[in-house]
Amino acid sequence: MTILITGIAGFIGSHLARNLLSRGDKILGIDNISDYYDVNLKYDRLNNLKKHKNLIFEKIDISNYSDLEQIVKKHKISKICHLAAQAGVRYSLEAPMEYIKSNIIGHLNILEICRNFKIKNLVYASSSSVYGGNKKVPFSIGDRVDTPVSLYAATKRSDELMSYTYNHLYGINTIGLRFFTVYGPWGRPDMATWIFTKKIINEEPIEVFNNGNMERDFTYIDDIINGTVSILDSCKQNSNDSFSKVYNIGNNKPENLLNFISIIEKSLGKKAIKVMKPMQKGDVANTYADINEIKADYNFIPKTKLIEGIPKFIEWFKNYHN
Repeated sequence: MTILITGIAGFIGSHLARNLLSRGDKILGIDNISDYYDVNLKYDRLNNLKKHKNLIFEKIDISNYSDLEQIVKKHKISKICHLAAQAGVRYSLEAPMEYIKSNIIGHLNILEICRNFKIKNLVYASSSSVYGGNKKVPFSIGDRVDTPVSLYAATKRSDELMSYTYNHLYGINTIGLRFFTVYGPWGRPDMATWIFTKKIINEEPIEVFNNGNMERDFTYIDDIINGTVSILDSCKQNSNDSFSKVYNIGNNKPENLLNFISIIEKSLGKKAIKVMKPMQKGDVANTYADINEIKADYNFIPKTKLIEGIPKFIEWFKNYHN
């Protein structure tokens, strides 16, 4: 039996694949190698996985159903972890159609694959962005999420609703994971950890939005993967259970943006040149994950503090860029 991972060349997808391959699982990985950011980084992630003989990689776009269908026909898929998506809140202001193509049509295609090939279990990536400008903290899965402030957030909420519908209509078990600001080695170049580290090293100014009055629930990649694997392992193909659930998966400890920058500065031994900026469109001031549900159901307990995780990222960053 094979686990299908979409977005395997991405940050979370490549880490998840490495974890599962290392313990002997068979993985079918697909990715369209989008040029949203440097494709060389994506190929480098893939090259790190290719030493495992249980990996099959196919370059396809999830928005093309016929390509998906042809690939899935060749393999006995036991479960799917769907991580492929057009990422980035700010980019959704520039290229909205990319989000509809990947996050709406692509997600629907994955649900259709589950229906047509009788794949009972789907774990998929949602986002903390669905909470929009929620003033109540910590963010709970019981909170209303019908006021997204970016198109990216709206597409992720749509994915949750479509998944619920396919569970109701066809009995497909769906679990959505609302990721909270994931960081760590092999991370994305469009995220703050990478941007700030690179610019501080190069002695370039960094933009600090909302004048630094922001908090993020930064979550280290290893904690994200441990939680995701626990959920995937709980999915049984022959179970009679039918469910559609959503979980927060975060560190449960928001960090002030200026403190986050300070940790990077200390790890690099260099001071940042800060340029204070107003809040950007589509962004939110705070994120904070209530993880009581995922803790109760899967014993998820994040272990990596920001002061531990940032130096690990910086060590990798320096090695990767020589």
